[in-house]
Amino acid sequence: MNIIILNGNPDAGNKSFDRYIASILKELTGRGHQARAFTLREMNIRYCIGCWTCWIKTPGECVHRDDMPAVYKAVMATDLLIFASPLVMGFMSGLLKRANERLIPLIHPYSEISQGECHHRRRYARYPGLGLILQKGADTDEDDVRITTDIYRREAVNFRSSLRATFLADRPVNEVCNEIDAL
Repeated sequence: MNIIILNGNPDAGNKSFDRYIASILKELTGRGHQARAFTLREMNIRYCIGCWTCWIKTPGECVHRDDMPAVYKAVMATDLLIFASPLVMGFMSGLLKRANERLIPLIHPYSEISQGECHHRRRYARYPGLGLILQKGADTDEDDVRITTDIYRREAVNFRSSLRATFLADRPVNEVCNEIDAL
């Protein structure tokens, strides 16, 4: 399976989270998966400005000239896209949110009914399954994890996909990789 992890850890000092992601990648690669991560804090990712150019003037292509085209290409070629972040004030990091918002060129501006609701049409025939890796903070409670999981479950609907799993970064790497193997 081809797996991409978007590492939204904004704090280079939070080495435990980065080591956890590196361990997941090493284990997945050792199991025969093609796995790699984008460390978002090391990338030039501009904020979405809501201009809708990616939908109207240059369909599927953002006006910003930054590092996101490499992410788009990898996302659309992967089987499983994992959003990874420490929970900051009960939510994913702003860095991961910024990258997440910049994925909008991958969907179509027009809507249709999907699962009994109005959602964006597909731009592409195939989208990856989604996953989450979350690191709890000292102030994190189960509601924070549930709310973040629900947000990504909803994101998966727009991707015509599903949120396949949510993992907490305190779980053993081999257990997480066993569950990924089973997806």
